[in-house]
Amino acid sequence: MSEILAKEVANTWHGKLNLVYADRKNTTQLIYNHQQAPLKVQRPFYPEGEKVCHSVILHTAGGVVGGDRLSLNFHLQPHAQALITTAAASKIYRSNGLQARQIINIKVDAGACLEWLPQETIVFNSAIYQQDLRVELATEATWLGWEITRLGRSARGEKFLQGEWRSHTEIWQQGVPLWIDRQYLPGSEEVFHSPHGLAGQAIVGSLVWVGNPVDSKIVEKARNLWQGSGEVGVTLLQHGLLCRYRGASTSEVRNWFTSVWQMLRVNFLSRGSCVPRVWQV
Repeated sequence: MSEILAKEVANTWHGKLNLVYADRKNTTQLIYNHQQAPLKVQRPFYPEGEKVCHSVILHTAGGVVGGDRLSLNFHLQPHAQALITTAAASKIYRSNGLQARQIINIKVDAGACLEWLPQETIVFNSAIYQQDLRVELATEATWLGWEITRLGRSARGEKFLQGEWRSHTEIWQQGVPLWIDRQYLPGSEEVFHSPHGLAGQAIVGSLVWVGNPVDSKIVEKARNLWQGSGEVGVTLLQHGLLCRYRGASTSEVRNWFTSVWQMLRVNFLSRGSCVPRVWQV
């Protein structure tokens, strides 16, 4: 290993965040919190009553560099209800050859529900990044999650022409895979403009709802909520719903995802609208 690469490795972060939520007399409480820099969670709050615990994750280093390893583990015990988001967009900086990686493991027990709604991830040109997300659902557990990724700092005219981005998601229930999704995008001019790649767009997004059978009426509602110029799709899953986006606007994909999320809340969770206050800052 070269001296320069050795220094890069020595300066990387190995952050950890382990959170456990439990239902206590119809109140969801964060009963275990183990955090290792640069990851940190704010004090829980309850903007929609004590049944649903809201948590906000902070990345105190400001961004992720090559060689960083971030590990997040969330466990919802039976009947716990939690919404977890991030305080700001995640920034994946250009790499000198080392891969940055984030691993998320989620366990949702019977009757519990987790809404995992991180803010946008910005992958700089020349970044090398992989995220692995695995969700283990018990019977009668539900999970909603989304991922919004901007490839290149397009607001500055930057394109994702070097580096690579990988996103691996697996959702399992009682040992049966409900949805497995592997995305890989190498940075290049050809892939950036290819209709099978980014088609000249900088932003991709996925929203997944799993835990309840969804009928064609819900799919139609999700499609009708779309009001934008990007490309979208809505697909039935075995026990849920998948929404995809490819376009150029973070606000339009987040507005659509938020509308679909709120619609699913009303239909399956008997909850009203409650947008996390950190998004409004």
